[in-house]
Amino acid sequence: MDPKTIRAEDGSPDVMGATPDGSGVNFALYSKNGTRVELCLFDDDGKTEITRIDLPKKTGDVWHGYIPGLKPGQVYGYRVHGPFDPQQGHRFNPHKLLLDPYATEITGQVNWTDEQTNPQKDSADATVKARVTEPLPPSSVPSPKIPPEKMRIVEMHVRGYSMTDPKIPGELRGTYAGLASDESIDYIRNTLKANTVELLPSQAKLNDFFLSLQGLKNYWGYNTIGFFAPEPEYAADKGHARQEFRAMVEKLHANGIEIILDVVYNHAGEGNEKGPTILFRGIDNASYYKLEPGDKTKYINDTGCGNTLDIANPAVRKLVLDSLRYWVTEYGIDGFRFDLATVLGRDPLAFTQTAAFFKEIEQDPVLSKVKMKIAEPWDPGPGGYQLGNFPKGWMEWNDRFRDDVRRYWRGDYDTISWLATRLAGSAPEFEPNGGRPQDSVNFVTCHDGFTLRDLVSYISKKNLANGEDNRDGASENYSANYGAEGDTRDAFINAVRAQQQRNLLATLFLAQGTPMMLSGDEHGNSQKGNNNAYCQDNKTGWLDWAGINEAGRDLTKFAGKLMEFRDAHAALCSPGFLHGKNKCENGIKDLTWISPSGNERTDAEWDNKGDKCLGMMLNEAAITGRKGGERLLAVFNSAASSVEFRLPALKGGSGWTRALDTSEPEADDKTVHADGKKYMIPARSVVVFTQKPGK
Repeated sequence: MDPKTIRAEDGSPDVMGATPDGSGVNFALYSKNGTRVELCLFDDDGKTEITRIDLPKKTGDVWHGYIPGLKPGQVYGYRVHGPFDPQQGHRFNPHKLLLDPYATEITGQVNWTDEQTNPQKDSADATVKARVTEPLPPSSVPSPKIPPEKMRIVEMHVRGYSMTDPKIPGELRGTYAGLASDESIDYIRNTLKANTVELLPSQAKLNDFFLSLQGLKNYWGYNTIGFFAPEPEYAADKGHARQEFRAMVEKLHANGIEIILDVVYNHAGEGNEKGPTILFRGIDNASYYKLEPGDKTKYINDTGCGNTLDIANPAVRKLVLDSLRYWVTEYGIDGFRFDLATVLGRDPLAFTQTAAFFKEIEQDPVLSKVKMKIAEPWDPGPGGYQLGNFPKGWMEWNDRFRDDVRRYWRGDYDTISWLATRLAGSAPEFEPNGGRPQDSVNFVTCHDGFTLRDLVSYISKKNLANGEDNRDGASENYSANYGAEGDTRDAFINAVRAQQQRNLLATLFLAQGTPMMLSGDEHGNSQKGNNNAYCQDNKTGWLDWAGINEAGRDLTKFAGKLMEFRDAHAALCSPGFLHGKNKCENGIKDLTWISPSGNERTDAEWDNKGDKCLGMMLNEAAITGRKGGERLLAVFNSAASSVEFRLPALKGGSGWTRALDTSEPEADDKTVHADGKKYMIPARSVVVFTQKPGK
């Protein structure tokens, strides 16, 4: 298109971003305090600026214009004029080319040159740009729509998951296409038996300046700048990231696997007041970000990431809701995990379940139907810890499950009652607000912290490679090394570690709630003690497929066995909280806590803070209301010695069959043990028995 013939018509403010209609493209940008907006058009590779055109109209706080003849594929950015007055919160600077917050495809990258960092220099050659896109064709592959109580989540990083996997073609490793490969899907579905993947942030991100100085990069991706665009680095075909991401979703859906996307709407990648001007800071700093009331040169930092998006501003909230809706309708995403989600519920200062953001999701015709809305229910801001306080229908990461289960298996004093609370679905946190057991997303490890293997191999973190003198990352991990710090050839220590990994996984999959396992834990992946590998886009952060040894392969089989066992037993997936009140016709409760005597635990036994052995008996008939259901007895023993445990003698009992044993993971014992028989529960183990009701 000849730059001399390009002209702008008024266009429409109704749809934000760049919208092609076959005859041209409409552009709309929110900037309440801006005084002029220039649309900058570039050649196809984004390197040469062709022309600048003022958006001719401002309706309310939205600048807009329509360019006839413009087509999809056009590369563009904005320059927004206005006062540079940080004391009033304004940081307009037309030297800086700005990314459209609604960009659906991003080209180029941010280069930390003088052009980017010097406020007096033009940044066009050193920053990212948007590309006009057409909507993708409607998908013909429906979501598998897995019932909430059947979800088995694996958390993973698109790039790190397959970067070293020899089963996947080299050109596909570390990409959306790699995750969608037949080899990956077969492993997730048929080896692990998982049915849901939770992807670390896959929206377009910024690599931090301070990390680039150390030769590092923002690997995890919690530094979003493109809220509508898939991260192009994760595409095998960088020019078609959108199509590749959609194809990944469709391939997973076709194989019965749902997808949760980890999203970051609490802050943007521009950092604090010393950070770069890439999008919101230059578009309208005072409108998009929360500023300190007494000093508007500074940002409110409820996120610990330098800035906080002002979700209380309807225009910012609209951007977030539009983004969420886009990922559902354009790509078929099944749910979202909201990073530092307390930020989203501050309306504007204190967290509340009735915040406008939550209400508008509930009223939205698309988002209200999204099954999985998962909160990370904390942030570093005031009143930031909100576990159990999100609106009805929301799920939440349960860090208390993580900590209590870790402490129990470490052998800490006074942990058995907390273990029982977590096994039963964390009712104290979730039931008061009308929640369900499935609202508790249970995990022992996640991307943030030690891997499972490191949890039983290191007492202290080893984060020097992150360049922060080991100050970053949590210092208290409730971990143990069982006699040596890190890798060892000691056979006894390695045997204990292997069994503790099985114990932790077994506890996860035997608990009421929604289980989430960190990818790689099933084969003993290690980060060599780094518990904050956010900047390790290398062998530390990637899964080590080549390093899987016999112990790792055995652990993988056991993890798959646990997922399969959970799927086969409805008693582990109760739709409501279990309090031992529901009974079936034989008088057996839905949940009974059993002591080593074979009887229901007494108050005096609960008061024994040093006790290490607990039996959990579930009655499927009382839980589901269906006759003939199995009884399940799981016995947990964190003591360093075996415990004699009498198997309960039940009315209509038919004996107990051992189904799982973390001390003998390969065992396939069909021996029926009589009701009332004493059974030695091995040291540091979980043993699970099942019983069919007698005639």
